[in-house]
Amino acid sequence: MRGQDRINNILPEELLIEIFRRLESKPSRDACSLVCKRWLSLERLSRTTLRIGASFSPDTFVTLLSRRFLHVTSIHVDERLSASLPSLSPPLKRVCRRNKSSPSSSKRKRKDLIDNTYPEAGTSESCSLTDAGLTALADGFPRMENLSLIWCPNVSSFGLQSLAQKCTSLKSLDIQGCYIGDQGLAAVGNFCKKLEALNLRFCEGLTDAGVIELVVGCAKSLKSVGVAASAKISDLSLEAVGSHCKLLEILFLDSEYVHDKGIIAVAQGCKRLRNLNLQCVNVTDEALSVVGDLCSSLERLALYSFQQFTDKGMRAIGNGCKKLNNLTLSDCYFVSCKGLEAIAHGCKELTRLEINGCHNIGTLGLEAVGRSCPRLTELALLYCQRIGNSALQAIGKGCKSLEILHLLDCSIIGDNAICSIAKGCRNLKKLHIRRCYEIGNKGVIAVGKHCKSLTELSLRFCDKVGDEALIAIGEGCSLQQLNVTGCHQIGDAGISAIARGCPRLTHLDISVLQNIGDMPLAELAEGCPMLIDLVLSHCHRITDNGLNHLVQKCKLLETCHMVYCPGITSAGVATVVSSCPHIKKVLIEKWKVSERTRRRAGSVISYLCMDL
Repeated sequence: MRGQDRINNILPEELLIEIFRRLESKPSRDACSLVCKRWLSLERLSRTTLRIGASFSPDTFVTLLSRRFLHVTSIHVDERLSASLPSLSPPLKRVCRRNKSSPSSSKRKRKDLIDNTYPEAGTSESCSLTDAGLTALADGFPRMENLSLIWCPNVSSFGLQSLAQKCTSLKSLDIQGCYIGDQGLAAVGNFCKKLEALNLRFCEGLTDAGVIELVVGCAKSLKSVGVAASAKISDLSLEAVGSHCKLLEILFLDSEYVHDKGIIAVAQGCKRLRNLNLQCVNVTDEALSVVGDLCSSLERLALYSFQQFTDKGMRAIGNGCKKLNNLTLSDCYFVSCKGLEAIAHGCKELTRLEINGCHNIGTLGLEAVGRSCPRLTELALLYCQRIGNSALQAIGKGCKSLEILHLLDCSIIGDNAICSIAKGCRNLKKLHIRRCYEIGNKGVIAVGKHCKSLTELSLRFCDKVGDEALIAIGEGCSLQQLNVTGCHQIGDAGISAIARGCPRLTHLDISVLQNIGDMPLAELAEGCPMLIDLVLSHCHRITDNGLNHLVQKCKLLETCHMVYCPGITSAGVATVVSSCPHIKKVLIEKWKVSERTRRRAGSVISYLCMDL
């Protein structure tokens, strides 16, 4: 732009800021900020969201951020995300003959900044946000609307009180894994009258008293509540929610201390409830019957590990919740085909269904879904040993809009079922199959022939799938993601067909394929230049030569896993690291990394086992 800076001379700041706000990816925004100082300043003004991982001296770090990003309204602090200590010593410099006896003023300023910014870089406590940092957040971002504090152990009620008093526009609060007491939560209820969403997962310091005070204070705005693994939050809190929160739409509960009484109170008081997610072993059919009778607006229902309710609860949901479109049943041992039939007959709007480990649900129940739910777009069957081919044949015949199908450990589902899906569901986009040993070439060939929109295919540990299947996929589909882990009949011909037929391929997992050699990697280099993620662990025939061919053309590669590949040496690792400018992670055995490679790219190398 030097000499011909037409953009900065013509476009006003408001328009540039609006352009930056419309950029969806962070790399694009970062690239724009490097153009010039003006763009850097305006791009900072356009940012409304900050995500912060574990960092050294986080309290000081927060203060620095507040000076640079003035319009931020959403802040997410997640201390599960580790961060390495930045290099604080300046790089080696050329020796200057002039003024070599004393450092320049700029160097002294840089050293002072480092000393002030990282005063406790060597202490473990410096890696956790404290109440002082939370106060700095409140001072720096008083217009904050969304705050997530994930596993911040050094934050207490005192810090949350300070923040609540200053950030009265807060709409969403997530304090998952923080040991904050009732006083802090009560302060949020007193000052943050616009709060709409609250997540209290793994908050062991809270009791019913704090939750009730918040619920009463935010009764006119609260729409979403989540509670998990909090032993001192019981039915009393849910009764307060049912009595005061008439606008509640989303409820997430994972607790062995909640019983029918609490769920019934919410159902009776919160008639706008749309999303109910329960993992409560002490809730029975009685509660679900009330939900079915009173919550006619319910759209999403997820039930996990229910051991005290039966088809009776399912019939109540089917009879009353006509708007239900998303249902998850996980480890619900006493729900049978009759319960699923009741859902199918009553909930014609169903678009997503997941059945996981419900051993009494068999073929007849899913056949009813195929006959009665034509809008189904996603189906997940996990550990369903009693669901057979005719069930998926009914889905293929009646659910023409199906786009996503997941099958895991469904032992009696075979090629006939997949053929029916392929012929009936021509809009299929994602097909994930794992450990379904009766599915082979015939079914996958039908998918390649009929499902032209397929972009994701996963065939993990499907022993009967071979090269013929992948050749059909390569000829008929333009895949973006392929996973054929453990399909030992697949060889060079199958992967080469994918390379030639799927130019948009970005993710490929061919691990544990003993018949794959270097030739497919050369084909991938020619046919799949957009490849980003490659997993080829346990491929004994792949060597450094194959990697050399691959990296010549696949310059966008970001991750490469290649452990237990005896043909790959330290030279191959060095080739990947040096030839791929965007590489972010290389998983390899420690002894295959030379000292030079470690110095050059140690930050992107991960080891299978540090001690071997």
